[in-house]
Amino acid sequence: MSSQVAVVIPARYASSRFPGKPLALLAGKPMICHVCEKAAASSADTVIVATDDQRIFDTVEAAGFKAAMTRSDHPSGTDRIYEAISSTDAQIIINVQGDEPLIPSSVIDELIELMKKYPELDMATVAVPAVRENMTENNVKVVFGNDNMALYFSRAPIPFLRSGGVEAPMWLHWGIYAYRRTALEKFVSLPPGSLENCEKLEQLRALENGMKIYVLTSNLSSIGVDTPEDLEKAEEKIKESMK
Repeated sequence: MSSQVAVVIPARYASSRFPGKPLALLAGKPMICHVCEKAAASSADTVIVATDDQRIFDTVEAAGFKAAMTRSDHPSGTDRIYEAISSTDAQIIINVQGDEPLIPSSVIDELIELMKKYPELDMATVAVPAVRENMTENNVKVVFGNDNMALYFSRAPIPFLRSGGVEAPMWLHWGIYAYRRTALEKFVSLPPGSLENCEKLEQLRALENGMKIYVLTSNLSSIGVDTPEDLEKAEEKIKESMK
């Protein structure tokens, strides 16, 4: 297979909060197919769903998209992605989560263009403005410097507004990543670090090991589907867009 930019969508059937989530019907179509359509509408050369489940594989292929069967013992989605692209020549890899059926294709394109324009970047991701009062530990926040390089990711409310302090913007992290192939190879070779194990956020492994993550800011919106209730919200959003 020949491609320079690959969007890889990791998808597992098992989920403690929502088993079978990738195949849950959204507007009459499996959710994973919505994600594939958004990715296919981008400027990427190829789109691959990386899964360890035959049902997901068959659904994706039947819909006309490409799926890759991967090992079932991968410790993270990133490891699954690396296996899926190992037989390709993709140099820029975009990790789009399988539970982001409303991810704007334009955001994927922005990440692709960013990585092409700045070959020195290891990784890049996306953040959108957050409303402090609405954030919970399920929402990952990110703080970054004036150069847009990530300083830290956390489930805690960062930056913390101390009594008497001056409010600073809070940014919600979207779980979409762009990797240089060499950076992805390095990342999967590293053992999980103490910060990653503490917060259960694998992007902290990169920061702990001196890898730089550029944070692209956006004002667009999406709905990550973690629960059946989120699926209902996504359904409502799709219906609204069709009016």
